[in-house]
Amino acid sequence: MKYNFDKIINRADTNCVKYDLRKEVFGNPDVIPMWVADMDFETPDFVREAVIKRAEHPVYGYHFKDEPYFQSIAGWLKRRHQWDVELEWMSFTPGVVCGFNMAVLAFTQPSDEIIIQPPVYPPFHHAVSGHGRKLVYNTLIDKGTGYEIDFPKLAEQAKTAKMLILCNPHNPVGRCWTREELLQLGEICMKNDMLVISDEIHCDLVLPGYHHTPFATLNESFAQNSITFHAASKTFNLAGLATSTAIIPNETLRKTYIDYVETLEAHLGNIFGKVATETAMRCGDDWLGQLLDYVQGNIDYVSDFLARNLPKVKFHKPQATYMMWLDFNGYDFSEEELWRKMTQEAQLGFNRGKDFGEAGSGFFRINLACPRSTVEEAMRRLKKVFG
Repeated sequence: MKYNFDKIINRADTNCVKYDLRKEVFGNPDVIPMWVADMDFETPDFVREAVIKRAEHPVYGYHFKDEPYFQSIAGWLKRRHQWDVELEWMSFTPGVVCGFNMAVLAFTQPSDEIIIQPPVYPPFHHAVSGHGRKLVYNTLIDKGTGYEIDFPKLAEQAKTAKMLILCNPHNPVGRCWTREELLQLGEICMKNDMLVISDEIHCDLVLPGYHHTPFATLNESFAQNSITFHAASKTFNLAGLATSTAIIPNETLRKTYIDYVETLEAHLGNIFGKVATETAMRCGDDWLGQLLDYVQGNIDYVSDFLARNLPKVKFHKPQATYMMWLDFNGYDFSEEELWRKMTQEAQLGFNRGKDFGEAGSGFFRINLACPRSTVEEAMRRLKKVFG
């Protein structure tokens, strides 16, 4: 069937972070909210119907994740990413961010060094510093044609670090790391006995013409030295159901992780997250294909608009995710003046770049998982203030 991504959904007054916290976050309740990484599209009808059917049962008690649930995820990863995942490798976690926080606590000690690669999703920073570990920045390098990993610096940093948290694909710069890049990164980590935590929550959102490589598929050594986190939440707009998966081929690492999760009583989750995830993994291929085409259309529209009307705004077209990373450093404005003009004059609610690390100063992250009419209005406002 043909899905309608142009439909406007009123999300206000639903305790929606993206809409109902606009005044608190931006100081302006009237901004167009294009920040939090969830979509303004309807969750697919087949997922909603499955959740409603389960909700009709009058008891919402404790439940467990059964074999068909994990089979649905394994089947999805095989179809979409050519990854043969054994059912025993998988375990439930309430969310990817929650998962890599628990991995930090389970596998490192206070003051241990952990490498992240800014500009990167703010919770990566918090997962390290918030638990008394030492942040080590392997800052990505903008080569003019796109961002790349600073491998010489990484090789030095890895000599004393215990863990690397990898964003694959990368949020916010939209890089879909190549097999060759991941091999080079993995070899550095193996040489230095450094555990890799791979956040692959955006792996299903690889845009046409690109291919996602799960880190653990590169070779058996990498598989045994890594923990991968996956979820249907970004792909199918299910973030509110707090359901994700840790994939851990190494039996020793897996036992340590599961023991830690169970100690925190964080291993059960909610009934509806299970139903929604299993249904999405079994039935969602066609819906996702149409979604990716629509998002690519939004990206193409913004890219063309900026090139024609706002040449001072620099960007690289993303290879994955539904975000764009926009560089406003071509304007002679301070960080605070940029923020004021964006939120108060243009009335646009984009993510502030410096929240992704100092490398993000002067940047904004814009969420394009929304109807085209929203994107068009946002561009008109941007041109009016910055054109």
